[in-house]
Amino acid sequence: MNSLTRSLRALPRKIGVLHLTAVIFSRRLACAERSYCAAKGHDEEALAAEAWRRYGSPEPTIFSKVLDRSIPADIIYEDRKCVAFRDVNPQAPVHFLVIPRIPIPRISKAKDDDAELLGHLLVVAKNMALQEGLQEGYRIVINDGKHGSQSVYHLHVHVLGGRQMKWPPG
Repeated sequence: MNSLTRSLRALPRKIGVLHLTAVIFSRRLACAERSYCAAKGHDEEALAAEAWRRYGSPEPTIFSKVLDRSIPADIIYEDRKCVAFRDVNPQAPVHFLVIPRIPIPRISKAKDDDAELLGHLLVVAKNMALQEGLQEGYRIVINDGKHGSQSVYHLHVHVLGGRQMKWPPG
């Protein structure tokens, strides 16, 4: 048996070891991220309870999974009120989202006393746009409901830039 044949026969075992290593690493990373969130005061269970109290029973969304770190995201900013991350299906050279930690289902469901949080989302969007090099301008979009083409029912602010935007957008 030549060395290539031996290497090919050993490959499934090596792949299995690599897979196991990746699983262990991802679990440790998730645990470390949960510890980081807890240390930063990001209690996702408390935030979910607050959302339930304020808005009823919001369905868990993909953004809930970004917040609890059960799915990966390219996070570019976070604080105790919101998280900003790159869109997985960018519609412009720069496309990121800013979402509140409390899952408001849509902008039309926001309460009057959410004004500070909503303003914070826009200030973060502006600051991150500048950090992302969008000094020539950018577009901010908030979709609301079926006719607004909202696809994820967790309020999110799209920031798009890096090219000339067309008008009308729809």
